Amino acid sequence: MNTRTTARIRRKGGRYLGMDMLILHTTGRRSGQPRETPITWFADGADTWLVVASGGGDRDPDWYTNLVANPDGAAVELHGHAAVPVTPQLLDGDARVQAWQRITAAQPRYDKYQRRSDREYPVVRLSPR
Repeated sequence: MNTRTTARIRRKGGRYLGMDMLILHTTGRRSGQPRETPITWFADGADTWLVVASGGGDRDPDWYTNLVANPDGAAVELHGHAAVPVTPQLLDGDARVQAWQRITAAQPRYDKYQRRSDREYPVVRLSPR
C-alpha cells in the first residue's frame, strides 16, 4: 500500500482521500535502510509540517520509531519537489494541545481515532534544516 500511495503522490499530487499527503523519508532503526512513508500532514507555518503518529494499533507506527531512532536521516518530499532534510520535534504540553486542536479542526477523524486508542498519538513538527 505504501509503495502505491507514494507513487500516486509523485505522479498525481499530494491529496488523497481529502487529505494533504507527503512522503516522509526515514532510516530504518534496525536495518539502516532508507524508508519512504506516505502520511498526512498539516500546515504549521510556511515551511513547517505537523504529522501525527496514529495507526499502528497499540504501538507507535514504524515510521515514527524510525524517526525517533534516526532523526538526522529525516526528509520531507512534496509532490513535484525534491526531498528536503528536516528536523523533527516531538510536541508536548501546550504546543501539542494547540497543534492537536488545529489538526482535529482540519480533520475531525483524528479526534475519533484518538478516542479509540489507549495511547496518546505523538504529534511531530518537521522543520527544514
